[in-house]
Amino acid sequence: MNTTALVTGASSGIGVEFARQLAARGHDLVLVARSVGRLESLAEELRKAHGVRAEVVGQDLAAPDAASRVAAEVAARGLTVDLLVNNAGFGTGGRFEEIPAQREHDELMVNVVSLVGLTHAFVPGMIARGGGAVVNVGSIAGFHISPYIATYAASKAFVLNFSLALWSEFRGRGVKVLAVAPGPVETAFFEVMGTRAAAIGARMNTAERVVRSALRALDRDRGYVVPGLSNFGMAHLMPRRPRKLNALIARMITKGVATASSGVTGDTAAGAA
Repeated sequence: MNTTALVTGASSGIGVEFARQLAARGHDLVLVARSVGRLESLAEELRKAHGVRAEVVGQDLAAPDAASRVAAEVAARGLTVDLLVNNAGFGTGGRFEEIPAQREHDELMVNVVSLVGLTHAFVPGMIARGGGAVVNVGSIAGFHISPYIATYAASKAFVLNFSLALWSEFRGRGVKVLAVAPGPVETAFFEVMGTRAAAIGARMNTAERVVRSALRALDRDRGYVVPGLSNFGMAHLMPRRPRKLNALIARMITKGVATASSGVTGDTAAGAA
């Protein structure tokens, strides 16, 4: 019997690539995003290419009850989630006081609240069955203090620490947890943010390579992975103390975001930088 993977933000970018690579591994899929038309096209592609079951659930993950709605829809279709991929997310950039407060509220709902809610919804069943996995897509920004992308970076720091805490908590209980912390990825993420300055001049990775690295790390139960050697260095070589000095240095590095972006809004990107 095939295992079932649920992928959020599956309408573009990293989410599409997770769906394709998981289908190639033989997983049935539940694809979740707002863009139902894109999801239906992807589902049909996966059914034809790999003979897997692919279900579509349209849901805005910024809604307060998003996680419970998704869980209820999954249960109504008689599905059991064995692998949860919390991929959906988007970023805001610019001077904090110029970014619409509602946009940042929605950002936290998608990046943090729905991620935790879906984990709560599906992990108990995994533990009861003695097996399962959760993949949370974070960002290299989660390792750093990042002026001008403050809310986004803080949300991804939460994803990293939350994931590693659960990875430790669930060891020996059959459930794997992985945080994926990519650097800039060639997706719609930067168009949604409104500027490519948030890439800080780093080399763009591809969604295909990021997902391949993530699934390899999940197989090895690594806890977290930073795809790409240069990104790994950026994540780990900068000293963690003193924090105030790091914050001042970071402001010089990220100041281009402030001039290039004013917190513009857009559709939720299915990827993370």
